[in-house]
Amino acid sequence: MKLASVLALSAGVASASPLLLTRQSPACFVIGPEVLPQEVTNVVSDIRDRITCNPFRRTLSNVPDVSAGGISFSSINFATSGQTPLAFALDRFATRTPLASTDLATFQRQLDVYLATEAGIRSVGGNLAIKVPKFYLQFQVSRIQTAQGNPPTAPGLQVDHLRDKVLKNAPREAQALKDMVIAQARQLS
Repeated sequence: MKLASVLALSAGVASASPLLLTRQSPACFVIGPEVLPQEVTNVVSDIRDRITCNPFRRTLSNVPDVSAGGISFSSINFATSGQTPLAFALDRFATRTPLASTDLATFQRQLDVYLATEAGIRSVGGNLAIKVPKFYLQFQVSRIQTAQGNPPTAPGLQVDHLRDKVLKNAPREAQALKDMVIAQARQLS
């Protein structure tokens, strides 16, 4: 009887071990109980080591203020700008001329804090108005990579696809602003 209990316990521990080895602590910005879409879960895994959270400062949907490489979400928060999300994105996330001279690392850090904040918002079932500036940042990163001779190969990260994502999520934005995004999608050098 004791031997059977020990064997059963050992089998349980052995089968649980892989879970213990692969389980990670939750990202500091995923604060709620909502199940995240797989795509967002993948993003969280990709960025978690580049993001820090300030537990004393809260932003959208009570998500901690996140930072990546010295850039905090609160310093580039579209919601505090007094502008529409797309107007803010076009103003704040403008690239240099020529496009290839734009600092890709800075844009990537800005995108990382938007991705982290969006994941946090999704984890509490909050308002996703963040999608317009987030997609615009992804669009700009793709444009910069393309201009620098390293275009993304994944279909979901290509300029035209991201242009469409920005436009789809900005139905109430002024047509003049949307036209600027369309024009930028053709400027890849």
